[in-house]
Amino acid sequence: MTDPRRPQDNGSFVSDARHELAGMLQDGLGHPSTKPVLVWGAMGAVAGAMLPFVSIGLGLAAGAGYKFYKRVRPD
Repeated sequence: MTDPRRPQDNGSFVSDARHELAGMLQDGLGHPSTKPVLVWGAMGAVAGAMLPFVSIGLGLAAGAGYKFYKRVRPD
């Protein structure tokens, strides 16, 4: 389903994620997605440190990956 507010949206998750990641890398902390992804990554790392069979790195990747996915596909 295409969003009328995003005219270049062709429906491909890979191209949307690539575009979002390129913007995050180019703009740094000025990009609106960077801070939420970093915060969720930190929360995932804390949760990973507290859970018995989850490492800090896995928690960080899961938290950041989840928020990045929700920024690319909010619905």
